[in-house]
Order: sequence, then structure tokens, then C-alpha cells
Amino acid sequence: MTGSTGGERDPPRVTAVGAAAVDEWYAVSNLPEPDGGAYASEVETAPGGVGANVAVGLDRLGRDVGLVSRVGDDEYGRLARSWLAETGVDVSRVAVGDDPTTRSVILSAPDGERAIVTAGESFRELRLDPPTLESVVASEVVFLTAYAPDRVARAVLDRVLDLPETDRPALVFDLSGPVEELAGRGTEPETVHGYLHGADLFVAGGVAAPAYFGGREAAVDRLAAVRSPDVGPAVLTHGADGMTVIAGGETTPVDAFEVDVVDTTGAGDAFLAGLIDRWLLAEEEPSDRRDRDALVAAVRFAAAVAAINCTERFTQTGLPTREGVESFLAAHGADPQ
Repeated sequence: MTGSTGGERDPPRVTAVGAAAVDEWYAVSNLPEPDGGAYASEVETAPGGVGANVAVGLDRLGRDVGLVSRVGDDEYGRLARSWLAETGVDVSRVAVGDDPTTRSVILSAPDGERAIVTAGESFRELRLDPPTLESVVASEVVFLTAYAPDRVARAVLDRVLDLPETDRPALVFDLSGPVEELAGRGTEPETVHGYLHGADLFVAGGVAAPAYFGGREAAVDRLAAVRSPDVGPAVLTHGADGMTVIAGGETTPVDAFEVDVVDTTGAGDAFLAGLIDRWLLAEEEPSDRRDRDALVAAVRFAAAVAAINCTERFTQTGLPTREGVESFLAAHGADPQ
């Protein structure tokens, strides 16, 4: 089953392609070792999914954003849709199918670190019919996570590259999982390679990048070699160790903000929302997309969004407004402009 094409409305300024999931959150005494155990003092249910998290993050920042996803016709799917209905995200292209809704069990330790196990076939079975695909690429910015099914990621990439350069949306790709986790369920290495060379902004996490490139230093070297000024920047995220900005063959380290961490779940998704907002949607865009200072400022803004998110439980409830980010930056001696 495919989603609604949304043909009667203009496409949102940003389209996120990713899961709208349900997180079953366990506050555990510790992250168990193999054959070990843990005690859960609290169990709660909250909205999640990379696509929905990024979309809601952009909505919270005041952006016009839509989500392309698929949920099941079950209790979890109804929960996911009801949560999204309370936001300003355009959900006209969220399909409903017969497969179980994608959901994650999150074990959250007292220090904020977590382990995640995901189940459910609904998002994995997402397909884009031609009208939906055309609606996606008609947005100004298109975001995809590597958890998107390969056929979907490949269709979007091929269609964007087939457009005249003046008509192409800015393409953002998040390498959000290690290769072995994505195998058979997400974007395949060959398609990731296409985004590595073709996306306008390529972001990779601290676990995913070393797994794909063969190590942290190898990831930096490979991205520095590939991401020429004509291609666009890449950003490697390293959690509390900060970020590495890669543009024009050069690298720049950026520190993370120090906060009292409550829950790190979704921090990477919050970062992505902030980076898309500041780098690709800012009203006063840098005249030169190779402006390193502007890019670093955008990464700092995104880092602030992620830091604020870590001070609250769950991803979507902790996503800040623009005013909240600007206040945070001012309090930390950073220029919010």
C-alpha cells in the first residue's frame, strides 16, 4: 500500500522520509552485558522514529515540513498518528498498511546512555508510487535516513539526479546505522555510496561512520577526499566528543555543549533538524556555500538543539523551539545569529 499523494496541496518546504515509530522506554539500572540483566524502575511509551523525530524537530523550529512514512493498522500505528496529529507536520503521505508498526525498545541507563532494539515491518515495506515520488522531490529540501528501505532511497536519489540542477531539491542523507544493522532492512552500501557522492549534506554518526568506512580516521580521510566544494559538506558526529566538519577537503573540529544529560535518545535526530534548519533553510543564507564560518555556526546551532534534547526524557518532547535554542546559545556565550 502506498501513501496519499497530497496532490491537492503544495509540497512542504522540507520532506523527511523515515519511520514514525513508537518507543517503549525502560529506565534501567544499567545496560546489561551479555548474559547479564538489569532492573527497569520505569516503563513509558513515547513517539519516535528518525523520520518523525527530524520532522517534528523542524516543525518545532517553525519550519514547513512533511513526513513520508508507513505505519501499521494497529495500536502502535494509531498512537504514532495521534502524536503526529498534535504537531504541525504534514502527514498526508504517511501510509497505513497491514504490517506491524515499527517500534523500538530503548534501555536508558542513569548516565543517559542507551541500547535500542527495533522491530516491526511497517516502515520497511514503504514504497513510493510515482505521484508521491514527484511530490517528495518537489520540496526544497529532502531528508532521508539510511534506515529507509533501499528501493525508496535509490528511487529518490535517481529521481533527484535526473532533474536539471536548477530544479533539484537539496538532498540530505543521514548514515544512521552500521552496515550490519542496515543489511536487508535499510539502505544498501551501493546506494549509500551514491549519496556519499550526490547528497548536498552527508551526516554520519559515531557508530555508523567507522562501521561503513573502516574506522573513525578512515571516515574523515574518505569524506575529505570525496566531499569537494562542488559536492557539499559532511559532518561526523561523535556524541559528547563533538563533531567533525568536512568541507572542501578540509576538516574542522567542533565541540559539543556540556549539559546534564537525562536521555541521549534521539540526540542525533535533533542535531539533524537543527543543521537542516540553519544550513539549508536560514533566511539569510551564506552567499557562498563554501563559507566555513557559516557552516561551523550552523553545526554549533545544531549541537545546541541536540544538547537541549538530551536534558529531557524522550526525543520529541525534548525538541526545542527556536527561542529556546537562541536562549541556550546566548547563555553559553555563542552567537545565535
